[in-house]
Parts: sequence; C-alpha cells; structure tokens
Amino acid sequence: MSANTDRYENAVSRYFEAWNAREPKARTKAVAAAWAVGGGYTDPLADVVGHEQIAGVIATAHEQFPGFAFRLTGAVEGHHDTARFSWELVSEVDGSAPVAGSDVITLAGDGRIRAVLGFLDRVPAGA
Repeated sequence: MSANTDRYENAVSRYFEAWNAREPKARTKAVAAAWAVGGGYTDPLADVVGHEQIAGVIATAHEQFPGFAFRLTGAVEGHHDTARFSWELVSEVDGSAPVAGSDVITLAGDGRIRAVLGFLDRVPAGA
C-alpha cells in the first residue's frame, strides 16, 4: 500500500470515527482530529464550516437515527488531495441500512479534511 493510499484511508478512518462518536466530548475530539481548522461539510441537508458546526450536524444525525452507525462500503479511491468513498448508516439492532451515500473529500497538507461534498444515494421517506 502506498503512502498516498494510507493518507486517504487514514483520513476516511478519522472521518468515520467522528461520525460514529456519540458522546459530545468524544465527538468534539474526533471532529478536530478529522477536519482541518476551518474545514467544511456540505451535503443536500447541510452546509457548515468549522468544528463546532460539523459536530452539530453529526449530533443531529445521531438524534434522528439513534442506535445506528456509519460504515464504509467498498474501497477508498484517491488522487492528489482528493478521495471518494461510499458509506451506509446501519442499525446496530437489525443490520438494516436505510441511508446510504457517497462522499468526496479534499485533504489539507496535514492529512485532515478541508472539505466534504456529500451525496445521499438512499434516504427513507420522510427523513
């Protein structure tokens, strides 16, 4: 595995640590580890900048889907400072995955995320 591949996979691993952090203090720490200062997150439901706002979007997802966890589906692909990957939101009770998406991330020089562009591929009605 090349150093660049490790860079992308490490960034995505930190990204999922942040999205799966349920406790506020752990989430704050995980977001700071995953995103660069001033980093952003944009998807069809959110467009935020900064650690506090990103942590807020993650907290809202946990409130809407308690007992669910985000997991990677497939491989992380990357080149230059950009990587893409797909994910799903999985119930820890029955394994159902009502939400799925694909994200494109841009990395800062230190390997943390500078920007996320998220796409929702599957969303339950009324969500």
